Order: sequence, then structure tokens, then C-alpha cells
Amino acid sequence: MLDRCNTDVTLSKEEYQQTAPELQVRLFDLEQMLLDARIPTIFVFEGWAGTAKARTIATLTRRLDPRGFRVHSITPPRTYEQQYPWLYRFWLKVPSYGQMTFFDRSWYRELLAAYTTNGDRDQWRTRCEDAAIFERQLADDGALILKFWLHITKKQQSRRFAKLLADPLNAWRVTEEDRWQNRHYRRVYRAVEEMLARTDTAFAPWHIIPAADKRLNAMHA
Repeated sequence: MLDRCNTDVTLSKEEYQQTAPELQVRLFDLEQMLLDARIPTIFVFEGWAGTAKARTIATLTRRLDPRGFRVHSITPPRTYEQQYPWLYRFWLKVPSYGQMTFFDRSWYRELLAAYTTNGDRDQWRTRCEDAAIFERQLADDGALILKFWLHITKKQQSRRFAKLLADPLNAWRVTEEDRWQNRHYRRVYRAVEEMLARTDTAFAPWHIIPAADKRLNAMHA
């Protein structure tokens, strides 16, 4: 799936300024429709480090009614969370009927870690099945699930990291986890390809977004 994504496409500032307000209004109208219809909606934003997932979500939600959505930024599980089944903490964050929930990283962060860090293939396959079952249960209960992978090349990621590291006020944004991902880009790439193939379903499809141009992220999402 990733090899079909052209990451070199761009959107001019003028096109963005013309298009963004209209799309924000449409998303606001959608929020109201989902609330009236009591349809819970889940937006999953995953992708390479440095693809401005939080900024994309902020752009999308800027004009929304704050009473109708929640944003969850997912970090590695805390000590007490490791004492429960791995999807437990995500069940606690699913939206109520009519609410929209945006995930800045998600259960797929842990799923990828099982592949790239400890290399446990049995755990990897089990967690792929767990994710699909989790999403199927939500969909069967009426949830709308949209998943986005923000894609850039290794060279684009390296340039973005270099720019952040050159600024003392932004250098903290590049973590050791991000550096590891860049060093092992091909290994993670293969893991992502398999993850997308195993978890792309009719009820919870993946959408690959070219993310080298930050203005284009929100437009495609």
C-alpha cells in the first residue's frame, strides 16, 4: 500500500487558504449530523515520526464544537496499565454515542512495537487479530472508524528531524524512539506494510496520506 503513495505532492498556500475553511465547515456539519444520529466516530491517526499528526488533528478540529469531540494522545502504557489486557485502556477511550474521538497514535503503536522491538511474531499475529476484533465489535455497535497512515520517505523524515534539531526550542520533539525509527526505516516499513494488510477491513479501512507537505495532511484527511 505504501509504495503507491506519492509523497512528493504539494498544496500551495493559496489553495490551502481557499479550501480549508470550506472543509472545516463540512466537518462541523458532519459533527452535528453524527450527534443527531447518535453515531460514534473514531479517527485514528498513525504514521511516521515527524508527520505532524497532532497538528493535523488540531487543524481538523479547530472549528468543531468542543462538546462533540475528544482528542487522545497515546503514549506507551504506564506500569499499572501493563497489568491489564493490552486493549483495556483503549476501551476506556471509545466515544459515546454521537461523539467524535480523534486518536493521536493508537493501539497500532503497541502493535508495531510488538513487531519492531521484541520481534515476537506470535504476539504480532495475535495483536493484529485483537485489533481487527476490537474494531469489528465497535463497528457492529454502530461506530464509524476511519484510519489514516501519514506517510513520508526516510529522506523526508531525516530532513524534518534535522530542521527540528537545529532549533533549540523544537529539538525535544525528536525522541530516541524517533531516531531509532529513522535508523531502522526499512524494517519499520516492512512492519507497517504487513500491519496495514492485516488490519485493512471494510468496516475500518486504512487511508494512506502523503505527509511531506503539512498543508496537505489535513486536506486529505
